[in-house]
Amino acid sequence: MIWSLLKVAIFVVLTALVAWGAGYVVETPGEVRIAFGAREVSLEPITFIIVLLLALLAVWILLKLAGLLVAVLRFLNGDDTAISRHFDRSRERRGFDALAKGMIALAGGEGKEAMAKASKAEKLLDRPELTRLINAQAAEMAGNHARAEEYYKQLLEDDRTRFVGVRGLMRQRLEEGNTEVALKLAEKAFALKPKHEGVLDTLFMLQSESGDWAGARRTVEAKVKAKALPRDVGARRDAVLSLAEAREAEVTGDLARARLAARDANRLAPAFVPAAVTASRLKAGEGDRKGAEKILKKAWEANPHPDLAAAFAALVPDETAAERQERFRPLLKLKADHPETRMLAAELALAAEDFPGARRALGDLAQTRPTTRSLAIMAAVERGEGAEDSVVRGWLASALGASRGEQWVCGKCRHVHASWTPVCENCDAFDTLVWEEPPAGSVPDASSAAMLPIIVGAGRSVPGPETSDPAPKPAAPPPEASDAEQVEEEAPATSAPRGA
Repeated sequence: MIWSLLKVAIFVVLTALVAWGAGYVVETPGEVRIAFGAREVSLEPITFIIVLLLALLAVWILLKLAGLLVAVLRFLNGDDTAISRHFDRSRERRGFDALAKGMIALAGGEGKEAMAKASKAEKLLDRPELTRLINAQAAEMAGNHARAEEYYKQLLEDDRTRFVGVRGLMRQRLEEGNTEVALKLAEKAFALKPKHEGVLDTLFMLQSESGDWAGARRTVEAKVKAKALPRDVGARRDAVLSLAEAREAEVTGDLARARLAARDANRLAPAFVPAAVTASRLKAGEGDRKGAEKILKKAWEANPHPDLAAAFAALVPDETAAERQERFRPLLKLKADHPETRMLAAELALAAEDFPGARRALGDLAQTRPTTRSLAIMAAVERGEGAEDSVVRGWLASALGASRGEQWVCGKCRHVHASWTPVCENCDAFDTLVWEEPPAGSVPDASSAAMLPIIVGAGRSVPGPETSDPAPKPAAPPPEASDAEQVEEEAPATSAPRGA
């Protein structure tokens, strides 16, 4: 406010001074005489001042015209001048306008329009780091992959855009299914930007799919350092990768590397069943049976699992049924009420032909959690105790329609696996297998309905687990013939328990 008032005051003062000066000059008597040669010009003071100002203006205009002439000559000669800068600014303005329109078209999914605007921007602008990128993305959107690849390769020439070029080429190779080249490009992109989350994810995916377990472990470590992965998740993935490396080394005969990797996997995740099984097997191979049993007991205490029982039985394969029951006793005391422990105890009793003991161990599991396995055990108990064939067949018929219990299920695509693998066989997802009961109908069980009359006997009245109603109703999808045969084999098995 003060500054505005000050400016008004200065303007008023200057105006007053100019008016006073003009009045003084007008009122001053006399004249100004200019003589040149034989001529003499007399001017009044005010006229002289006006002529002088006009003369100065004319000289200034002449100087500007001379400067313009020199600038035109320099412009024609190719030198940098105000004229060239004017045209450069105009071209740059039009170029950035085309670039902006190209980006808008790109965001709107208009590939051809984006390509046209990007090409115009490339001609007008000397900014290859911008125009090449927009051109590459526009060509990719328009389906012109050859042109996109050409621009991505040009981006490799500039240090500022090399990473973008490598990543663009990697994405193209992935779309083509060329995972070998894509892996090399991902490694190059990782070297350029080791903390880029997208590159780390792609690199890990390609390494796990190709079986490069050691490389994948390094990538997981880099992801944890970059804080792109929580430490606990990183430790779990490292354990899975170590296990995969141990299995691969065991197959190739490199037992020293296999033992080291299996030890790492079990250390990182002691409750991880596949790691415990592999570590105990390799430990037993060294002659350390007690160490192997310790690994399995620790895993069983956290998570009772049939694979652990099978591994525990395999430590002494030639023992009698009574000896096996005695050796398993400490294991059965851990998580004694767990369904897996109860079924294992029942199977061990069946192997020892202790059918009342098997019934006690199983308890009401066949009624409260009926599965193919628990119902098959019940059928074996009934057969061992001398029950009628109709009773046994009733349990077997119920087993055919029952759930197959917990299995390795991919948490991403819900595909059921016969055994654990680090990568899903169906969707190639890494470390997604969980031990759980699959949803009804997810396991292909064909033809159980057709087999029921054969197993139960057509037209015969067969009691179920708790009733003497006619033949039990088969549950939703029928099982495969091989599954039915497996149930029939399991039921009368009185010489070896599951996992033995």
